[in-house]
Amino acid sequence: MTHGRGKKGGRGAGLRGGRGNAGLLKHRYMYMVKNMPDHFGRHGFKRPQSVLKKTETINVGQLEETFPGKNDIDLKQEGFDKLLGSGSLNTKLKIKVNSASEKAIGKIKDKGGEVILPEKPKEQEVKEENQEKES
Repeated sequence: MTHGRGKKGGRGAGLRGGRGNAGLLKHRYMYMVKNMPDHFGRHGFKRPQSVLKKTETINVGQLEETFPGKNDIDLKQEGFDKLLGSGSLNTKLKIKVNSASEKAIGKIKDKGGEVILPEKPKEQEVKEENQEKES
């Protein structure tokens, strides 16, 4: 009746040396070193939330449905940081925004509209020109 384990040998997880990962720093240490080298400790890096900057974007195709009837839109006041070029446009719009992609500017200008971007400091323009020349 005891199937070769004696009277108390089959109770619990005793003959297996514990359940699960028990004993990884004791009798199963070599198993852990060989097969689970990254089991203990911290791994990776999580950037602090104060460093992360989330930009609110909107596509050209969303402008007419988000702001119906408006031809002059100030995206800065509406809470958007960048204008992207996905979608199509049917009307002529004048848009004021912090930054916009080349594709978005092209689509708005094709319809006769205008994109007003903030002026960059001259130092930043010089840096960008130098980077373009190097590449």
